[in-house]
Parts: sequence; C-alpha cells; structure tokens
Amino acid sequence: MSDGFSRLILGAWRIGAWGLDPAGIARLVEGCLDLGIDTFDLADIYQGYECEAMFGAALDASPGLRARIKVISKCGIALVKPNRPLHRVQHYNTSRAHIVASVEHSLADLGLERLDLLLIHRPDPLMDADDVAEAFAQLRREGKVAAFGVSNFLPHQFELLQSRLNQPLVTNQLEVSLLHTAPLFDGSLDQAQRLRFQPQAWSPLGGGRLSREPDSPLGRALARLGQELNATPEQLAIAWLLRHPAHIHPVLGSGKLDRIRLLAEAQNLSLDLQAWFELLEAAVGHKVP
Repeated sequence: MSDGFSRLILGAWRIGAWGLDPAGIARLVEGCLDLGIDTFDLADIYQGYECEAMFGAALDASPGLRARIKVISKCGIALVKPNRPLHRVQHYNTSRAHIVASVEHSLADLGLERLDLLLIHRPDPLMDADDVAEAFAQLRREGKVAAFGVSNFLPHQFELLQSRLNQPLVTNQLEVSLLHTAPLFDGSLDQAQRLRFQPQAWSPLGGGRLSREPDSPLGRALARLGQELNATPEQLAIAWLLRHPAHIHPVLGSGKLDRIRLLAEAQNLSLDLQAWFELLEAAVGHKVP
C-alpha cells in the first residue's frame, strides 16, 4: 500500500537554522533523493513566512529538482509578524479566500505550478467545512493542488471536513512519537487504518528530547535495545513508528545529510512485537493492562 509519498519525509520547519545557502539546500535535496526521500514538508508560516521562498531559491539553484520531488504545504494559521502587519493576534483562518490566496502565494514562492498535497494546519473552531470544501474544489479544478489532507485533527474534526468533500482526505499529519503517544489511544491511528490513509508524524524524535533523557526509563530501554540491535535511540524511535500498521510517514527535521542518512537506515530495522511493547511501556510509564 502506497500513497505516492516517500515513507520518510524531510520537513523544512527549521530551514533557516540549517546554515545553508540555496545551493547547499539543493545539494541536501539531491542527497535526500539518493536516499529515496522525495517528499518535502513545508508550510506558509514556517520561518516567519520565509520558508517557501528559501526552498524555492534552492530549486532555482538546481531547476531540475522540481520535476523530481513532491511538495507538501500547509495553511490556516495566521502569525503576528512584521511582514503581516494586519495580524493583531495569532489566529486561524480557514476561509475559502485565505486558503486560495495562501496556495497561490506558496506556488509563487516555490516556483511551482502545483502542490502535491495541501494540509489545513490546525483545527479551526470557526472552520466552515463547506467553505473549505469549496476552496479545495476550486484549487483542484484549477490544477493548483493534487491532493488534500489535514494536520493535528482529531477523528471527529477529520470526519466533519471529509463529510463535505467529493474526494478523500489523504492524510492527517500528527504529533506522534515515543514521547507523544496520544494518537495511539485517541482514535487517530485507528481512523487512519479504517479509512486506509497513511498518517504523517511530525516531531517523530520528540523535538530532540530522546537524546537528552538517557537516564529515563525510555532512555534506558532504548539503550538496551540499541545494544541488542546495533542501533541508535533515534533509529529505534523511527523504527517504532514504522512498525505501526497504519503505515506512518515520519517527518524528519534535520538539515544534515549524514544525520538523515543515519535515520533512513531505520527502515532496515525490524522491531519484534515484544521490543515494540517494551518501548511503549517505557514511554507511557506502565505496563499494558
């Protein structure tokens, strides 16, 4: 089963901290392609609304890359930033006009004619599902977005939006990791299996906290299994997500190709059933009932 996106995705949330010029980012993208990672996760707000222009500059530095990659973007969050002087307070905006304008801005910054996937970034308490559906229909009709999904939605929020659409939402990008196991128990991953879409996992390494807590129960369990399987804690954390039957796509956040290469090797790790539950037990702090 495949949704057309690489099993591992590179996220560009911290692109400004990578210390790379456009040519350097282009080389990083090339290196990811060599590892089988062809999907890149962006958002209109990342890097203070500058992420997509930075990524677009990298694609300008190596124009042939545009035809070889898949691009995800997100919209719906409005930040208070100097380049958004009309924003008095951080808020959500999932109106048809905002979604369409955001996509058009993203395409211009990226130098693309179409996004492979657009996500609504967070649930909006004022979301008009019919308005969002009209925006999706317009963008699909105009050939500006190939597929649609959501991010951080709970199952009932996902189902509301899906009820207004003529095409399936193809993913829900969730925070899920050994340090954030809620989607295993709140119905999110069950829904993904029921509807046969493949979820994506942002912050799959817990924002780097895994390596900062070696003396925790989870840190000790990772160290023990790491010795047994000749794997790093980070590789085990990725392998733990990949073991789930919902076919989770971890979104990696590093700008260092050596680190990405190391994490990609997690695809070759095989966690048996008891190893998976040993890590879950250490993560949640109690045995399964």
